[in-house]
Amino acid sequence: MEDQKKYLNELRFLTPEEIAALAEKIIAESTKVQDAVAALQDGEHTFANTVKALANDELISDTLAANCYFPSYVSTDKATRDASTEANKKIEAFGIESNMREDVYQSLLKYKAKGEQLGPVDQRLLDKQLETFERNGLGLPKEEREKLKALKKRMSELCIQFQQNINEDKTSREFTKEELAGMPDDFIENLGKSEDGQKYVVTLKYPEVFPLLQKAINEETRKTMEFADSTQCMKENAPILEEVIKLRHQAAQLLGFPTHADYVLKIRMAKSVQNVLEFENGLKDKLIPFGLKEKEKLLQLKAEEKKGLGHSFDGEINAWDFRYYHRLLLEKEYEVNDDEIKEYFPIEVVTKALLEIYQEILGFRFEEVEKPYVWHEDVQLFSVYDKDSNDFIGHFYLDLYPRDGKYTHAAAFPLQPTGVKSDGSRQHPAAAMVANFSKPGKDRPSLLKHDEVVTYFHEFGHIMHNICSTVTYSRFAGTSVERDFVEAPSQMLENWCWEKDILYRLSGHYKDNSKHLPDNLLSKMVAAKNVNTGLLNLRQIFFGLYDQTIHSQPETDTAALWHKLKTEVSLVGSTPGTNPSASFGHLAGGYDAQYYGYLYSEVFSADMFSRFKKEGILSPKVGKEYRDIILSRGGSVDSITSLVEFLGREPTQEAFLEHLGLTEPTSA
Repeated sequence: MEDQKKYLNELRFLTPEEIAALAEKIIAESTKVQDAVAALQDGEHTFANTVKALANDELISDTLAANCYFPSYVSTDKATRDASTEANKKIEAFGIESNMREDVYQSLLKYKAKGEQLGPVDQRLLDKQLETFERNGLGLPKEEREKLKALKKRMSELCIQFQQNINEDKTSREFTKEELAGMPDDFIENLGKSEDGQKYVVTLKYPEVFPLLQKAINEETRKTMEFADSTQCMKENAPILEEVIKLRHQAAQLLGFPTHADYVLKIRMAKSVQNVLEFENGLKDKLIPFGLKEKEKLLQLKAEEKKGLGHSFDGEINAWDFRYYHRLLLEKEYEVNDDEIKEYFPIEVVTKALLEIYQEILGFRFEEVEKPYVWHEDVQLFSVYDKDSNDFIGHFYLDLYPRDGKYTHAAAFPLQPTGVKSDGSRQHPAAAMVANFSKPGKDRPSLLKHDEVVTYFHEFGHIMHNICSTVTYSRFAGTSVERDFVEAPSQMLENWCWEKDILYRLSGHYKDNSKHLPDNLLSKMVAAKNVNTGLLNLRQIFFGLYDQTIHSQPETDTAALWHKLKTEVSLVGSTPGTNPSASFGHLAGGYDAQYYGYLYSEVFSADMFSRFKKEGILSPKVGKEYRDIILSRGGSVDSITSLVEFLGREPTQEAFLEHLGLTEPTSA
């Protein structure tokens, strides 16, 4: 507790009234700093009172702001979540105004005009501060600037509302036990009951909807649930998204860009819409032949099953079919059974091994904090130390189980960015991993499917990106890299989940932890790694192309475009009367025109992993270089610079295509 107080002095868990008051305080204190910078007279501007003053305020305000926005994702109290959402709207609106202050911008320009020689990081800070102002309309005539400010405020409010609607959604469907045929007993035990106690309630939370779509034998049950999932928040969020698309286009045009996608990509690794489309379509063309063969195999499986059941066969792989027949294929041809495999991945065993592996690779020592001050009793808190020097590094939280009102996906939240404070001391980083793994049941612990183990490694990779950060300025801390590189470090760390030695360490049967994943199961799992790789990656390409398309035009009928592209690109049909874009959180959550980055960054992640494959999966030498070159620098240098230094060459697609199973493995 003392350790927590010492290093997490700015992180608190507040009442609704305290959240509202803190938001006002953040705005007032930041306004004072900005006013002071703006009031500097000619000749008074220095790096310290202009550039660094703004950076110091950013470190303080971003840390305090976590107390305002984070409760909306994790608090058990609706009033607190609502207060958090409102506070976040205010802070976001203030941020928009701050980034459009002509007087502060002019002060920065006056300092720049002095022509002082700066170190590379200080120069990058100044350049990025100016770039932020310019991308927010400074340099536009006042009338257009005000119009842009109004557009940005409206967009911010709409995007916050979009996410809140998803978080607060309580859509569910009720089924009899017969209608849930095929579902394992522990799944059914964990479901709620209908008011009359006769039926089981299935919600849209990941641990409920996805297993049902994979295992429910009754096609109508799957169809009902898929329709519910694909219409989630459709009434509220589809109009919000379509308004946001229009506003983004208008804002981009005001700033002199043809489209919102052009505006976004100018400061990304990809640089242009053309480069993104070439990447997406080039990969799509390579994958379509694989996808068509895979689809044919799934259709054969479906035809055989329908014949065996005496049901008619519609000749289609529908939206509610893919997960089911993908799972059936794994079980029949590869004998991969998720229910059998997950018995070897109880969450306590996985967590222990995962933490050990990350400590080994990155040179850390983790210590769990006893009786931590946290927002829910399920949450764990860990302190991080450098293994060699024993220096304190930072904190991370694990919040792993679903509950009402909680963020419904898996994500990493940077709660306390690192940076050097005005007194010269370092503020240590803190981050939280928020997930929705299955809760422990009556007779068994939380058991993770293998893809959930992969998710765990991925999101924890983001946590480490934040924890490893050693930057001077919080603007560059942790995952504050180009958006189309931000996933690469975490994706790279997913690869360990496919290595036999690592899988052995991660596993232990829930009834007897000494019984690890048997070799026969393990071999089948690894052999099945690239099953349906064509269809699965075409699905990702569909998301990326959908995102690029809606942000490359003035307005969009989101449902019509979804149905058109889904069938053309993913080769799997879309359900009439639905609009899944209404619950596609990335579109309103900071990934606009950037979803392509998931696959784009996989090129880099596969390339980085090739060094570990060559020099040792758990090589502390490569791990140390990875920590120092890729993770610790954050956004303080261009990611391509760090990448080339780590690889010792320019990145290539070779390892990525091999990773997808599209080429033969190269010899080390």
